[in-house]
Amino acid sequence: MSINPKPPTIKAIEIHEFLSLMLPPREMILEPWLPSQGIAMIYAARGIGKTFISMFIAYAVACGEKFMNWTAPNPRGVLYLDGEMPAKVLQERQANIALSCDKEPSAPFILITPDLQEMGMIDLSRKEDQEALEPFLEDISLIVVDNLSTLCRTGRENEGESWLPVQEWALRQRSSGRTVLFVHHAGKSGQQRGASRREDVMDTVISLKRPADYTPDKGATFEVHFEKARGLMGDETKPFEATLTTTKEGNFEWITKSLEESTAEKVASLLNDGVLQHEIAEMLGLAKGTISKAKKKALAQGLIQ
Repeated sequence: MSINPKPPTIKAIEIHEFLSLMLPPREMILEPWLPSQGIAMIYAARGIGKTFISMFIAYAVACGEKFMNWTAPNPRGVLYLDGEMPAKVLQERQANIALSCDKEPSAPFILITPDLQEMGMIDLSRKEDQEALEPFLEDISLIVVDNLSTLCRTGRENEGESWLPVQEWALRQRSSGRTVLFVHHAGKSGQQRGASRREDVMDTVISLKRPADYTPDKGATFEVHFEKARGLMGDETKPFEATLTTTKEGNFEWITKSLEESTAEKVASLLNDGVLQHEIAEMLGLAKGTISKAKKKALAQGLIQ
């Protein structure tokens, strides 16, 4: 005789009792956009720099350090799941990041990478692999999943149903007090590749894009756009341009400027070279009104000769 399993236990609460609950405040792991018990995504086309920025975020959180325009108020444990990078390359990048930062991790910072796995890399779409990860989650506040395509392989990427096991896992991590940051590829349309329903549970979705005038000699230069930013407003959501440079000592250094500032500088440079405004609009892929606004800003700053 078969025995029917018990239905899941549901806990409901009356509104007045709910409002009187003494719930702990939701702290920030990386101010102003990555909260504790959060779910976020960074996506970009290949080669733009999403792994670099994710590795810097992980290191800053483990150290309690500033990174670009963001600050980790306190050191927190980090688990970095790398799905595709050769271990030697990952080691070299992490070493360069460590040399470029003022602090060292004072919270746990654990890495799981394919080259060190005897049985192959985990698949977060599979329940048994999710369970295999549990022993490594003690004292971890942030899990970085880099990237969705290599670490969530079961099912079809463009089918919403394939995302559900991963979403359920991420929600369980949130319930356990952890934050999950997914790293993902952009599709041909420029949007995140696959099912758009992934964004439903996200607190924050950040896209990295090449500037319209980008050339390979500019290296890791991209625009940071907040496409979804729950709880953010005003200047915190404004896009900015970031460039990864190397100092004389060989250390990494990020230079950031607002997109308005960057556009004003580009417009001024082109105008000084004799390029007409309508031609600049075409070159930068911007509206003529945006170019006029940038020209006024450049004039006010004395950038136009």
